[in-house]
Amino acid sequence: MRKPKIVILGAGYGGLMTATRLQKSLGVNEADIVLVNKNDYHYETTWLHEASAGTLAPDRVRYDVRSVIDKNKVDFVQDTVVEINTAGKAVKLEKGELAYDYLVVALGAESETFGIQGLKEHAFSISNLNSARQIREHIEYQFATYNTEADRKDERLTIVVGGAGFTGIEFLGELANRIPELCKEYDVDYHKVRVICVEAAPTVLPGFDPELVNYAVAYLEKKGVEFKIGTAIKGCTPEGIIVAKGENEVEEIKASTVIWAAGVRGSSIIEASGIEAMRGRVKVNPDLRAPGQDDIFVIGDCSLIINEEINRPYPPTAQIAMQQGVTCAKNITALVRNEDNLETFTPDIKGTVCSLGEDDAIGVAFGKKMTGKTASFMKKMIDNRALYMIGGPSMVVKKGKFNVL
Repeated sequence: MRKPKIVILGAGYGGLMTATRLQKSLGVNEADIVLVNKNDYHYETTWLHEASAGTLAPDRVRYDVRSVIDKNKVDFVQDTVVEINTAGKAVKLEKGELAYDYLVVALGAESETFGIQGLKEHAFSISNLNSARQIREHIEYQFATYNTEADRKDERLTIVVGGAGFTGIEFLGELANRIPELCKEYDVDYHKVRVICVEAAPTVLPGFDPELVNYAVAYLEKKGVEFKIGTAIKGCTPEGIIVAKGENEVEEIKASTVIWAAGVRGSSIIEASGIEAMRGRVKVNPDLRAPGQDDIFVIGDCSLIINEEINRPYPPTAQIAMQQGVTCAKNITALVRNEDNLETFTPDIKGTVCSLGEDDAIGVAFGKKMTGKTASFMKKMIDNRALYMIGGPSMVVKKGKFNVL
């Protein structure tokens, strides 16, 4: 009897969790499992802001995919997904094609520019490990050349961050800690540096507890960050950004560094494959399958789940992606064994913490609000737990965060 073939697209939080759980729940003779990823490494997306600011070495952010999968049970294919042929039950890759009986789409997120002119061409985005390296090196170059090159001197040390959501605020926290080090290293007057955060929404960290938001803003402002809240970016140029000023006016903010951190969407591959989606995200059934596709599961940033209490989608977080991976593996195991007791996925939000640099943070965990070193400790424990759930104790020892005090 032919073994069913399970193909997992993407080795992010959701994809790796699915793969590692399936290799535990299914025997070698029950199914063939294939994991596809364009890189041979997994990177901790929730640590990219640190690598971008230069407070964490890029190699600390990643680990080898093969180090956490059982090669006797999971076949790893390093390739790039081009398209999913749902009718033919096959995935087109750059270097070939893979047939599947069950497919898990965990392709992660892409930067969403909302059609703002010039953003793709002139702004950086904290989207992957290489973009993080590029941001770090670009910022350092501006400091290194400030005293040696005369052109655009005024804006060379001006950094604009578009977006005051989690990514934007966490990056600002790391950057605020990094700037004094850069100033000392390159003999730059600290007061010459400008860091501006531009957010179209009426508040920083929309949806977060107002008391904690006020703490974060006050903390970052004390470190020199300027906030322009309720201000929409209308365009990005080689010289900086254009923002709305009043109803019919615009203002130019000149800056050598513009970092876009104001939105993500799901994978464009989903749309290219004809799967019903909204901005690359599939509104999945309760069992995490795509509507009308009994053999396709969609998890992580590519999935859309509505929080019925507020009638809004849950934010795409690593916490939810990993929980989806657990449920997805259970449901595929049930299907492989011809069982019909598929689990309904319900997010279990254990807490939310936003870091403000190495030793400060804000958050809510176990129903309690926390700030400062307590919240920072909790953030590091969350990071370590993610490593443990996929790679076990050895991964925590190799990559974990232990400077918690």
